[in-house]
Amino acid sequence: MCVCIRVDYTGKCVSILVTMVFFGAKKVSKVDTDPQKIEELLTRGVENIFPNKDFLKKKLSEGIQMTFYYGIDPTGPTIHVGHLISIRKLAQLQKLGHKIIFLIGDFTAMIGDPTDKVATRKKLSRKEVLLNCKNYQKQIAHIISFSGSNKALVKYNSEWLSKMSFQDVVELASHFTVQQILERDMFEKRIEEGKPVYMHEFLYPLMQGYDSVAMGVDGELGGNDQTFNMLAGRDLMKTLQGKEKFVLVSKLLVDPTGKKMGKSEGNMVALDQTPEDMFGKVMSWSDGMIVPAYEIVTDIPMSEIETIKKNIEAGANPRDAKVGLAQEIVAMCFDVDAAEKAKNNFEKTFSKGEIPENIQQVVVAHGEVLGDVLVTNKIIDSKTEFKRLVDEGAIMNMETSKKVTEWSALVEKGTYKIGKKRFVRVVTSH
Repeated sequence: MCVCIRVDYTGKCVSILVTMVFFGAKKVSKVDTDPQKIEELLTRGVENIFPNKDFLKKKLSEGIQMTFYYGIDPTGPTIHVGHLISIRKLAQLQKLGHKIIFLIGDFTAMIGDPTDKVATRKKLSRKEVLLNCKNYQKQIAHIISFSGSNKALVKYNSEWLSKMSFQDVVELASHFTVQQILERDMFEKRIEEGKPVYMHEFLYPLMQGYDSVAMGVDGELGGNDQTFNMLAGRDLMKTLQGKEKFVLVSKLLVDPTGKKMGKSEGNMVALDQTPEDMFGKVMSWSDGMIVPAYEIVTDIPMSEIETIKKNIEAGANPRDAKVGLAQEIVAMCFDVDAAEKAKNNFEKTFSKGEIPENIQQVVVAHGEVLGDVLVTNKIIDSKTEFKRLVDEGAIMNMETSKKVTEWSALVEKGTYKIGKKRFVRVVTSH
């Protein structure tokens, strides 16, 4: 038996907690140690593992139940397919019998993660944050289980971060150097460009890192854009708890230019969309995203994915592979029947030879004026042209079969046919 002393900074004063660690812990019979499942978990869609793959593989093969978590800051009301890459890894660990935690960063969301941001994030109020995350659990209930004997736990990091005193924060900050924080690419870029880097952004990795300490986990999962933050937690675990923390870094789903899925790119597949909208959005992805998405977002065997890749390289129409991908994603988020129905609906709407497969897509907010949207996105040249097209009955929403009859018409989601040859797909943001 070993007694570990841990300094805890979650209260008004610093307290010493005594943790009893028993060596030779009994194996938990319900933990699955199937070598193939573990290998799949640690390789498919994985970019890196800390400290290394072999060490984590050995621990997973011992049959001892461990605790892993994935955290998300509720900066918007929807979880999207990009998040599912790590959430699905969490689900695999749960199926193997390990404890999992879905952490909602209700406190850190108010600070704002500077990751990949060339400018400071807008800070959110607590009311905005809580409103954003109210449906998160429902959105991922098809992926991970929140019931049963090994149900996923949902935690909020305000539970410990909001209780920290200024003294606690200073003490926590003493474990990092300015040089360490400045190693972040986005900070270096901003400084080079003369853009401000605020102190609260410096503190973000400390806050996220402390989540691991507060929960006493064995490992954390996240995308490769979160590597710095996750390793900050790994350092704190070693310093404050003398414990090894595993970090499993997943690949990100990006377009051919390297950009992540997101609202600004117009390619985000949100989990609160209808099956039909979700199917159509996947079909709007570029062909270069097909094979990577099969690997990191589906359970299709890698041997089949390799065949799909070879067929596309040999000249097969990538549309067929994209239809299969869309079906897989919709079935995963809903069910097989919903996926089949969405496919049939898509083919009825878009396979008449009237609408090209690759058309421009724009993301707009509810309540915007259609004419403004078309001019701003350079679909048409001017308001004058828009009015003329409306008067001629030359603008139609192909999904509703309704012509636009008013100059002041508000935008609706769907695919618009403008004149005889122009098309644009409009997606409304939340």
